[in-house]
Amino acid sequence: MITDEPRRADALDALRGLAILLMILSGAIHYRVPLPAWMYHAQVPPPDFIFTPDLPGITWVDLVFPFFLFAMGAAFPFALRKKTDTHTPMWKIVFQILQRGVLLVWFAVFIQHVKPYSLHAEPTMLDWLTGLLGFALLFAMFIRMPAAATRRVAVPVKIIGYGASVLLLAMLTYPNGSGFSTGRSDIIIIVLANTAVFGSLIWLWTRNAPILRLGILGLLLALRLTQSVDGSWNQWLWSMSPVPWAYKLYYLQYLFIVIPGMIAGDLMYAFIHAPQPEPKTEPERAHAGSMTMLLVLMLLIVAVTVTGLFLRFTTITLIVDAVYAACAFYLLSRERAPIGRHYTELLCWAAYWLLLGLAFEAFEGGIKKDRSTLSYYFVMDGLAIMAYIAFSIAIDVLRRGRAVASLVRSGQNPMIAYVAGSTVVMPMMAFVGTDGLIAAIPPAPWVGLAKGLFITVMVAWIAGFCTKKRLFWRT
Repeated sequence: MITDEPRRADALDALRGLAILLMILSGAIHYRVPLPAWMYHAQVPPPDFIFTPDLPGITWVDLVFPFFLFAMGAAFPFALRKKTDTHTPMWKIVFQILQRGVLLVWFAVFIQHVKPYSLHAEPTMLDWLTGLLGFALLFAMFIRMPAAATRRVAVPVKIIGYGASVLLLAMLTYPNGSGFSTGRSDIIIIVLANTAVFGSLIWLWTRNAPILRLGILGLLLALRLTQSVDGSWNQWLWSMSPVPWAYKLYYLQYLFIVIPGMIAGDLMYAFIHAPQPEPKTEPERAHAGSMTMLLVLMLLIVAVTVTGLFLRFTTITLIVDAVYAACAFYLLSRERAPIGRHYTELLCWAAYWLLLGLAFEAFEGGIKKDRSTLSYYFVMDGLAIMAYIAFSIAIDVLRRGRAVASLVRSGQNPMIAYVAGSTVVMPMMAFVGTDGLIAAIPPAPWVGLAKGLFITVMVAWIAGFCTKKRLFWRT
């Protein structure tokens, strides 16, 4: 029997949730007694944590932001296809895209101003309270009102939220004696805003001609390679910005991650919204073993690639990745179910992007996150698709969704998860004296890791609670 009922892209939510929570963990790990170098950004190694731009390699920390960007690009068809299919006026869709960009920029500026550690290197009780107040105001500004809420309720809440936030920013001062500044913003969210706007417009323009996206990547690659030529229009365009605190063409390099995400997202959307055979126990049992092996292979490729490039075993990494990928294609060649063909399509793209990234590895002094190399962008594309396949197998084939439910719920509420650590969890820890207890423990690497894990678990709980209660932020 065939059913036309569409299914949620829970695996995409899980990938986004993994990226957010690992981002929280990487930022919450204590630096007091360093952990091994692979626990930090490869270009900021212990024990001194000095930025070393010539140091090649990546660690798991360098996966989190590109995985989030990839998931954002893959989500564009889910967010925009319904609007285009229902013939929503194009001007209205473009206006909503631009509105989202403005909201994200405001979000980036606001959260950077209210983070307790932005106010003082050693936050006071007032700083912690400011963080909590900022979180409450973010709820008022960005809460997605339920359908039953009337304009008489929604509009006053928004007005109070934005009005109080402006008043708060006007009152705050910072260590150097300065006040509000548009230059004080969260760079991760600023990059997200730039790529969200331009990525959405690109998807909208190429929705019926996706091959054009590869052409756009070619143009972006040309600008990327020629922007350093003195006196060229390429250099002028690269550096020109009417509002440098909100937009730079340099940020659009991350479209090397977002556009491949769009290509994969179209495949995900088409598969999820296609009529599917109703699940039957026996056929699922028949391929459960091979799908489990495929899941393991996807995770192995991610682990081998990160480890090999960190240790600088680039040739061995390429060979092992090729062998594992060949094994994965062999497993899928024996799979006749629709989901097997879907994974084959995705794996073809994953293998291509990964190979392209490894081919660029020797360029620009080796793979690096900062400043990002071409190798970095394309390797991340390949690994993100493989991580998605692994999540999809666990959720859609092996029916192990409960094992990653916390990731899925965090991925459905990413902005709450992004700020909850610094504006809710850490203030609450300060109020109950947790920092004093931690300081009393003899210094050891596991103490900082334990603190980071605790903050991350609490963030996942807060985001999950809000998701269960249908409290979403509109950004």
